[in-house]
Amino acid sequence: MFAVLSPKRRRSGFGLALPVILLLLAFFVVPVAALLARSVTEPEFGLQNYKALLGTATYAKVFFNTFFIAALVTFVTILIAFPVAWLLAIVPGIWGQVVFAVILLSMWTNLLARTYAWMVLLQKTGLVNKVLIGMGIIDTPLTLTNNLIGVTIGMVYIMLPFMILPLMGVIKKIDPAILQAAALCGASKGQALVRVLLPLAMPGIASGGLMVFVMSLGYFVTPSLLGGTSNMMLAEMIAQQVQSLLNWGLGGAAAFVLLVVTLAIYALQLRFVETEGR
Repeated sequence: MFAVLSPKRRRSGFGLALPVILLLLAFFVVPVAALLARSVTEPEFGLQNYKALLGTATYAKVFFNTFFIAALVTFVTILIAFPVAWLLAIVPGIWGQVVFAVILLSMWTNLLARTYAWMVLLQKTGLVNKVLIGMGIIDTPLTLTNNLIGVTIGMVYIMLPFMILPLMGVIKKIDPAILQAAALCGASKGQALVRVLLPLAMPGIASGGLMVFVMSLGYFVTPSLLGGTSNMMLAEMIAQQVQSLLNWGLGGAAAFVLLVVTLAIYALQLRFVETEGR
């Protein structure tokens, strides 16, 4: 039986939700509507901006770079974050707290400062190349900036906390007796990892992966500083169109397409999680 709210309670609930509704209208609905309007009215009314955006090889390459880099960063972040989250979930005492504090500290550090720090570390005379040469792994310095390598390293470092935290929360809820039962049934460590731990941790991987992927799609600072022109992403192209070329129509179209794609991915993830839950 569904409870029927009285008109007074309905009015009270609407009053409580009104500030949130006004906030969404002012800072989301109105800007998105203005963006959509400019994308179809500048320089003239029509869909010419979307046609140029989706039908030009240069812009198509930017779209490909954006989704490829976002997928690559998400994949690498999951590979690194999973063992770290597992370690944080099982290590008791002060050591786990220290590692967790370091992860939180990296989130609180200024994004621009972290990106510039990686620029210094990854340059040809930086610490990374010096260590590799000192260990005898390489003879000449590697080019680690202004390319895909630099962008991936910088973005993975920034995205790691957003993957570790949801994974750690899910892994902590897994009963250790389940893994012990798998071992008693003859499962090896690899089998227990693939067939028991990974499926149970999948909600954390899905939520963290979605967060990292969506954030990577719209990232601007790190790709623009650590990447080159051949690795331009959509956010950098939008900034270039709006700030340098004053082409609000094309920039608005690109931003609106990115928003639609992001919302579609989020809707698919919600549908997937709901189906898995059932």
